[in-house]
Amino acid sequence: MTPRRSTVAIALTGVLGAASITALALPGGAASAAADPVLVGAGDISNSGSGDTATAALLDNIAGTVFTAGDNVYSNGTASEFNTYYNPTWGRHKARTRPSPGNHDYNTSGASGYYGYFGSAAGEPGKGYYSYNIGANWHVVALNSNCGSISGGCAAGGAQERWLRADLAANPRACTVAYWHHPRWTSGANHSPNTAVAPLVQALYDNNADVIVAGHNHQYERFAPQNPSGGADSARGIRQFVAGMGGASHYSFGTIRPNSQARNSDTYGVLKLTLHAGSYSWQFVPQAGKTYADSGTTNCH
Repeated sequence: MTPRRSTVAIALTGVLGAASITALALPGGAASAAADPVLVGAGDISNSGSGDTATAALLDNIAGTVFTAGDNVYSNGTASEFNTYYNPTWGRHKARTRPSPGNHDYNTSGASGYYGYFGSAAGEPGKGYYSYNIGANWHVVALNSNCGSISGGCAAGGAQERWLRADLAANPRACTVAYWHHPRWTSGANHSPNTAVAPLVQALYDNNADVIVAGHNHQYERFAPQNPSGGADSARGIRQFVAGMGGASHYSFGTIRPNSQARNSDTYGVLKLTLHAGSYSWQFVPQAGKTYADSGTTNCH
């Protein structure tokens, strides 16, 4: 019996211009024409190990748009690494993937392996930031947190920050999610909270964004909604996830930061965001054989 397939329509905008794409729900997915759209993925994904095999198997059974939160391959972002490590696993979902780059992707000059592999889906080379809409209510922004590798970096008044503010102002969707590689807040022992992306967080906060997803530390962490200073803010705060559990070897936690609500450092998995009309639900989906779970629902601003 042939498995049923369904479709989710997505409008893609930003540096690529207006476009229309259709993401196919894979066999085993539960999506239907009336289902709320799903954004699912992780960062820190493919190397010579088997972690990315485990997480790609999860994607096989989750319909929707796949995001990546950087460091798609290790260690140097070469075309060979993309073809050898990424393509046999997460690569089978390439047609429905909207990526973002990490520092390891930039170990190859200009992240040429990354841009060459993903093509126009990765945005304009030299920029790497773009946006698209999912469903009737959600605006999605993919940013480039490799601030020293692009013109204007992440600074206030720089090209990316100005583009972000203009993009958010031009898109009056009720809810907004953004993703990139370097986390503004993290309790990970290997990488500290990143202050360079603070202007991007401020721009998102000023425009009432709801969710940020990052990677870089190879673990999972969920924060309560916060303002750009890191203070708890239940009214307008942005909830940040660190979703660096895509397949690269795990990192440990250090000092636990304020407003950190959930953490795991021994389970590969993906973060599944179900995007409702005026809210979102999150779910940590663990690799087969593991039991760690985290889920919840929050209203959009």
